[in-house]
Amino acid sequence: MKSKYISFGKILNFHGIKGEVKLGYTQGRESWVSSLSKVYLEAEDEFIPLTFQYVKFAQKSAIAKFTEFNSINDIIPYKGCILYVEKETAGKGLEEDEYLINDLIGMEVYSDNLYVGVVTGVSNNGASDLLNVKTKSGKISLIPFVKAIVTEVKIKERKIIIINMDGLLE
Repeated sequence: MKSKYISFGKILNFHGIKGEVKLGYTQGRESWVSSLSKVYLEAEDEFIPLTFQYVKFAQKSAIAKFTEFNSINDIIPYKGCILYVEKETAGKGLEEDEYLINDLIGMEVYSDNLYVGVVTGVSNNGASDLLNVKTKSGKISLIPFVKAIVTEVKIKERKIIIINMDGLLE
């Protein structure tokens, strides 16, 4: 059932006494988070539907109010819980050349029509996202997810095409 959902944030803490939460989320995605109405809170292997009443953005977090929470006592049991949206909802907020990490993991990577390896994860070095690719030899190579190196992402074919430069792999 969890594969139906994509995480987008976390309840960091309560805010005040009237049921507001301090919400952690991916910076730069404020308009997308604002567009959400129905989200899901994961608690004890259960997905609880919640409805945003409002979201206000601060420096590094947001203050949100869900219609289901009316006091600090409603929030406390859910402090630290992850928030999700349905996978199809998450995909609608993507811009061109943006991908869900879950969609990239497991994709095969090729260079010059030769199999290079498989994506095992995505990380970030501050400058760009990095594809963590397990090569044929079993080693992990970090490939910058930039157009100069990653020339094509074929989601339906589960295939990523890269330009292999000296020193990039292993």
